[in-house]
Amino acid sequence: MTDPLSQYRPNVGVVLFHPDGRVWYGRRAGTPGPHNWQFPQGGVDDGEDYEAAARRELAEETGVTSIEPLAEIQQWIAYDFPPDVRPTPGRDWRGQKQKWFAFRFTGEESEVDLERHGDIEFDAWRWGRLDEAPDLVVPFKRKAYEQVVAAFAALVV
Repeated sequence: MTDPLSQYRPNVGVVLFHPDGRVWYGRRAGTPGPHNWQFPQGGVDDGEDYEAAARRELAEETGVTSIEPLAEIQQWIAYDFPPDVRPTPGRDWRGQKQKWFAFRFTGEESEVDLERHGDIEFDAWRWGRLDEAPDLVVPFKRKAYEQVVAAFAALVV
C-alpha cells in the first residue's frame, strides 16, 4: 500500500514560546499582507533527525539558538500547495507534511537575527498570541495551523 503522504515534502515547524506565553511570528520577506506572518519552518535533509532539523531551521531563519524543548506533535500535519505554489523546482510535491516542535526561548531578544542565513525568510518579527496564528498565515496553511494551535494550547501560560 502506498503511503498517502509520500507526495508531501518532509518539513518541520517551530512554535517558539516566550517565557510569558506569547509566541514568535515572522513576516515572510517579499510577501504582501495581510496573511504573511508565520512560524519558522523548513525542509528536512535526508537522514536528518526531525528535532535537529527544527533547531537548524529556527537558527537559520531567526538566529535563535537559546531554547529548551517543550513538546512535539508526533503525527504528521499536512497541507496541499495551491496550484500557483510549487516551491521545490524539479519535484512535483503535492504539499508539505510537517513535524511540529514547541521550544521555550531562553535567550535575550537581541539574539534574533533575521539575516543570519544568506537567504532571509522573514523581514520583521514580533511576539503574539498563539491563537492568532490561523488568521495570520496564508489561507492554504490555515487548517494545519489550527491543528498546531490546538496541540500546543496547553503550553500557553
